[in-house]
Amino acid sequence: MTALLSAHAVSQTGNVITAFAVPFYVLGLGGSGVEVGIAAFSATAPVVVGGALGGVVVDRVGHRRAAIVADLVSGAAVLAMPVLALTVGLPFWALLLLVFAGGLLDTPGQTARRVMLPRLTDRAGVRLEQSVGLLDGSERFAKLIGASAAGLLVATVGPISALFVTAATFALSAGLTGAFVPATPSATAPRGDGDDDSTRASYWSDLADGFRFVMRDRLMRLIVGLVLFTNLLDAARGSSLLPLYANDRLGGAASLGLLVAVMGGCALIGNVGFGFVAHRMPRRVTLAICFTLAGGPPSTAFALGAPLPVLVAATAIAGLAAGSINPILGAVQLERVPEHLRGRVFGLINAGAWAGVPFGALLGGVAADTVGLAVAFGVIAVAYTLATLTPLLGGSWRQMERGRVALDSTATAGDDPPEQQNGPGGGGAVPIDDRQEGRGA
Repeated sequence: MTALLSAHAVSQTGNVITAFAVPFYVLGLGGSGVEVGIAAFSATAPVVVGGALGGVVVDRVGHRRAAIVADLVSGAAVLAMPVLALTVGLPFWALLLLVFAGGLLDTPGQTARRVMLPRLTDRAGVRLEQSVGLLDGSERFAKLIGASAAGLLVATVGPISALFVTAATFALSAGLTGAFVPATPSATAPRGDGDDDSTRASYWSDLADGFRFVMRDRLMRLIVGLVLFTNLLDAARGSSLLPLYANDRLGGAASLGLLVAVMGGCALIGNVGFGFVAHRMPRRVTLAICFTLAGGPPSTAFALGAPLPVLVAATAIAGLAAGSINPILGAVQLERVPEHLRGRVFGLINAGAWAGVPFGALLGGVAADTVGLAVAFGVIAVAYTLATLTPLLGGSWRQMERGRVALDSTATAGDDPPEQQNGPGGGGAVPIDDRQEGRGA
């Protein structure tokens, strides 16, 4: 499990450096806020496409192999950017194409690593809530290290040279996975009496099974809807507004690197701490409160034009609160989704949760050039707070709690989850428990 977490952290570090380098490269070319938004759109749109269509491939080719291939392809696309820029040139349209290609397999690779987690967790004898928290914590750690490194690299050697480091991180992640992550047998769908080895569903049939499952599960639909909306706002804030704000009012990439590093470091602390108490906490109320704190206070601080120390403090509070979000959502997903469907279902959930991200990044750039940074941050603060308090309304959100609803590993794709009591670890689908999205979140 340690090797999987390490590979995930290294790969995510590369993504963080890319997320810094690309907008500052565009700004260095004299690009506007809209062009920064377009570049962010090109970086996030493939996440939706890859998530929707790549989950079935992950289930079919094997999770370990999918993770390795995803890193290698992403690394090759990123490496092409500085090579072209330093030789024949890298025009804006070529940058957009390579950014799109580099992100296309990101979600399948992340999905593959997440699907491998329950079996490795079982071998290690760790609570699933804690292990999913560690996986999310590895992403937070990547933001902490990646943001600090990216800010330093962009400020010293420039955004293009920083991309060589990104390519190296993807290669290292693929090497760690190939050398140290054990292959796990792929789960297969339950067979009917008439099934035999020669019968294999088509790609589109497998994809339809995952889609039916998501659409018929009420709680999954609520989760996707909430994370889709908050990710849209996060993309507007993180991919467009924050780089523009840092460039205009905070002195450039170094200040942005500090803020992202604080967010990542505090979220990592929140992840680790929450992993030890998660099994004692009510999921729904904890999710609503922490989700609200993760988005409302920092956006308000930026809207009010607070000084950098206040921005850092608000970001720290948001990071600590954010540490609990993904472990809760991930546990719910792993409990409810049968193992043989996880690649395609998680891919579709991620695609749905990320569907608003490209548009959020684009809208953030447009908003900065039209209504201004302060108003844009203010709108995000209000909308984020209202949306993230909705789990307190009850209804199907109550199914998040342990013992309320879980899917048994033999459930049919698309069936509504039966009511049943879970064992000590969490759910019928897996021995223990935890988190979603998105990126979630």
